[in-house]
Amino acid sequence: MKAAVLEELNKIVIKDIPKPVIEKGGMLVKVKACAVCGSDIRIFHYGNPRVKTPQVIGHEVAGDVVEAGAEVKAFSVGDRVAIGADVPCGSCVFCRNGMGNNCRINYAIGYQFQGGFAEYIPLNATTVKYGPVHKIPSGLSYEEAALAEPLACCINGLELSQVKLGDSVVVIGAGPIGCMLVIMAKVMGAKKVMIAQRSKKRLELARSTPADVVISTTEEDLVKRVMEETEGRGADVVMVACASPEAQEDAIRIVANRGRVNYFGGLPKGTRNISIDSNIIHYKEAYIHGSHGSIPRQHKTALDIIASGKIKIKDMISRRFPLDRTLDAFAAVENREGMKVIVENP
Repeated sequence: MKAAVLEELNKIVIKDIPKPVIEKGGMLVKVKACAVCGSDIRIFHYGNPRVKTPQVIGHEVAGDVVEAGAEVKAFSVGDRVAIGADVPCGSCVFCRNGMGNNCRINYAIGYQFQGGFAEYIPLNATTVKYGPVHKIPSGLSYEEAALAEPLACCINGLELSQVKLGDSVVVIGAGPIGCMLVIMAKVMGAKKVMIAQRSKKRLELARSTPADVVISTTEEDLVKRVMEETEGRGADVVMVACASPEAQEDAIRIVANRGRVNYFGGLPKGTRNISIDSNIIHYKEAYIHGSHGSIPRQHKTALDIIASGKIKIKDMISRRFPLDRTLDAFAAVENREGMKVIVENP
């Protein structure tokens, strides 16, 4: 089968590799769409301890079940399925308590397990039994279903931030994730949602979201504007959806008393440590937390929300490339050419 194989840092080769043989409890899925994530770009350039080359990466996947092992009962050949990233091991204390994205082993599609930038993706028995694999609702396209994975990550972050009716929310970072966070915050009942971004190109794309306020941080002071918009109180929830220590520091300054700050975007290796006045957290009684990935329940919820039409996820797809142009797809993401980029198979 054809696949885009990461052979070493900065080297992906499109070539034929053996078609996977499935386990009794596993499945083989013909990939129809695999979206490019920012973490794919980071793995491509900087690697990841969980990714041993050569490997096929890509974890925002949708396709058709073409083989199902004898022990598979929940799926059948011909089922259309969406596949997420984080795969619970099913046995550790975190996985048993519904926190599979905090699993000590930390299995994931496109990391330890083969990803979706290929004609076919094998799903082992652990993934089929415990992982984020769900049937695609009728009427939903493969490319829309593939985006349930990043949307599930947004749902995880917003759930941990306890977004509720009437909240004011600030999202810092207007990339695909930032825009999804804005949309989901509105779906969850936030009254006023603000989005902030330095890049003017990305800021223009953010204007197509239901954000009530769009802030250009190159033209105005973020802290001052948020305080104006909240009558000096600060935001109930601040989601930092960019890899910026400055943004993480500003989040503490703009959060309301007893508000919640979510560090959604991690900082790259080599980035300086952030510097914050802990007295601000102390006197505001603010809650600072992080989030990463999602659990299978949230992946299913994301699929259902997309199918409901509450989120026009297709509007976020900017470009599509065939599998043999996977490197062009990566370049489009790095050049910030729109929002989501899809690698598709006929």
